Amino acid sequence: MAISHDRSAAEPSLDEKTTLLSGQDFWSTKPSPRAGIPSLVLSDGPHGVRRQRKDAGNLGLYDSEPATCFPPAVALASSWDPELVGRVGEALGREARALGVNVLLGPGVNIKRSPLCGRNFEYFSEDPLLSGVLGTAHVVGVQNQGVGASVKHFAANNQETDRMQVSADVDERTLREIYFPAFERIVAQARPATVMCSYNKINGTYASESHWLLTQVLREEWGFDGLVVSDWGAVGDRVAALLAGTDLEMPGNGRGTDAEVAAAVRSGVLEEAVVDTAVARLRDVAGRVHAEARPPAVDFGMHHRLAREAAADCLVLLKNENRTLPLAPTGRVAVIGEFAAALRYQGGGSSHVNATQVDSPVDELRALLPDAQVDFAQGYDTTGRSEAALLREEAVALAAGADTAVLVVGLREADESEGFDRENLLLPPEQIELIRAVARAAPRTAVVILNGGVVSLEDWHDEVDAVVEAWLPGQAGGGAIADVLTGRINPSGRLAETIPLRLQDTPCHLNFPGEQGHVRYGEGVMVGYRYYETADVAVRHPFGHGLSYTTFAQTGFQVTVGGPDAATVSVTVTNTGDRHGKHVVQIYVTPPRRTVGSPARELRGFTKVALAPGESTTVEIALDRRAFAYWDISRDDWTVAPGGYQVHLADNAHDVVATAVLDLAGDRLVRPLTLESPVRDWFGHPWVGPALTSAMLSGLTEEEAAAAAEGNADALRLLSSMAMRQFVGFLPRQLPDELLEELMETSTVSPEPIDD
Repeated sequence: MAISHDRSAAEPSLDEKTTLLSGQDFWSTKPSPRAGIPSLVLSDGPHGVRRQRKDAGNLGLYDSEPATCFPPAVALASSWDPELVGRVGEALGREARALGVNVLLGPGVNIKRSPLCGRNFEYFSEDPLLSGVLGTAHVVGVQNQGVGASVKHFAANNQETDRMQVSADVDERTLREIYFPAFERIVAQARPATVMCSYNKINGTYASESHWLLTQVLREEWGFDGLVVSDWGAVGDRVAALLAGTDLEMPGNGRGTDAEVAAAVRSGVLEEAVVDTAVARLRDVAGRVHAEARPPAVDFGMHHRLAREAAADCLVLLKNENRTLPLAPTGRVAVIGEFAAALRYQGGGSSHVNATQVDSPVDELRALLPDAQVDFAQGYDTTGRSEAALLREEAVALAAGADTAVLVVGLREADESEGFDRENLLLPPEQIELIRAVARAAPRTAVVILNGGVVSLEDWHDEVDAVVEAWLPGQAGGGAIADVLTGRINPSGRLAETIPLRLQDTPCHLNFPGEQGHVRYGEGVMVGYRYYETADVAVRHPFGHGLSYTTFAQTGFQVTVGGPDAATVSVTVTNTGDRHGKHVVQIYVTPPRRTVGSPARELRGFTKVALAPGESTTVEIALDRRAFAYWDISRDDWTVAPGGYQVHLADNAHDVVATAVLDLAGDRLVRPLTLESPVRDWFGHPWVGPALTSAMLSGLTEEEAAAAAEGNADALRLLSSMAMRQFVGFLPRQLPDELLEELMETSTVSPEPIDD
């Protein structure tokens, strides 16, 4: 039956309105003809539609309708290509419409605080700018097809350990600069239909019950006008959640929370207007996303080809010595590894997609190398049923007779999944032994890694010739791997997260995953490369790293002022090699000395360009005020410190190509002075400081004034944090109260001459 959207229909009762704000079942909302609201279907996931079959149980993780499994966010982020991510989003939207899904639960834009997080395969990056730009493209793509997106998990959901209870204890500056910006950008630029609040607490308050998070920040500051939906089972106190700004509780509740809400209204604890507002938001979203009666057919073949194209652009060539790659079109290639025949292509948990088809790397290599002999050996057994030594011996023998050995290794789904965090960064020991044995036997060895989270390369990296980070590449990953290994596609991926030398080097190592229900974000803003570069900690491969089969030159780097506290960067990129390729221009900024601790450099702009051999292009990248700002907790606002900013053109977070200095006027920070203000603020004030010094030296001879000034400097170093009220008692001459009051009154206005 068609649902009427006529708002003039009879208003629903209080009880009916409260029932609309929780799920009808595990995946859909309740309809209300009188309220003009149809039932909406919500479905996982970020990289493929997991539309549960009607006869499946509640979770039904592995019993869903066939859909294209695109590369998860861990791979897509390494493309550094919002246009590509947007095309994937559009394909996801088409499939969602075809499967009767109104809201697709994704993308996940939480920051990769630790490489151990079991859900990192669903998240883009350790950097908020990269996560925000790509997340925005994803949302725009999905919603262009008439399907709503649900940006998740808001906020500070950076681990799986105790995720439904843990309190993420994090200061506001760190939230504003690291964990909020991706959500903020998506809200501002993509207008997502929904935002999903996370399970965890933030500084002791559940995200679903945080009025500051969901109302003050998300709605009032950022202007979000969509629906806040809970993560599944994240609401403990339904009334508190509604008051905070959580509109829709999912899934359907069997605990009578609808009745609790109605009772709270009748008792006066909750205003009915709060319920009405949430219902209105649900109605508005339903009007934006309700699917048509005849959804479009999907060309799954075309989507599989897009998945292959996307995966190939995501692969990162980490190392390539002795021109090992691309593979020669003739000769003998030994392909080794169980995952080369049975691809590991997606993560475990709620986003598990029932793929329409899955490519095999070895089969695709054979198809692309018809004039070569491509042999296969299993090498290892992820089930542990076969004898590891025998499989290794077979692989070594095959490698010894080949021109190049290609090992495909990685983590099992049981090693990384939603619901738990990893304990280390290591590949399985039998795979490490296999890599080292094959590297000793083969003339040349290339290793392809399949993993949803960073793995250590330290036990074998220097013994092999080439390394390709393939992440979890989606269902067409086998073809994409073959495309890159054979040179059909020139690799252009760049790391969206740092590969450290050791787990102990990671910035949150001593605080992850917390204890006794709390995890302290003690590293503050020094997340990922920000920490490694600032603390001068060596890494295996830095954020932004990636090699190519061609070469690029970057010339004519210029930075010009583009407005108040803003700039424009321009650079000419030339393909100086003999293959078509893509290059990522990366711009980082180093601030001047300021009153807060700051990273050595931060990514502030990027773009990806495709060039034929010999071709050049000039790109411009705008740096807005936020590119130079930090969150000032004393002003509760973004602040640009005055001074010289270094703007870097870099190949990655570590390797700077060129630097320009940009002088910015910044914000003239003049805070009101009181007798409780520290001495350093009084003497550091641009006009009160000189007036105060003059008053203190008044009446002294030139020699006495010089000696007093020197003594004052020593005293200031010693007493800089002392309140002015105490400091005046240390002075040999009492300053008039009238003078201090006048100085305080004029501390926030333009300076006027002050009589001694």
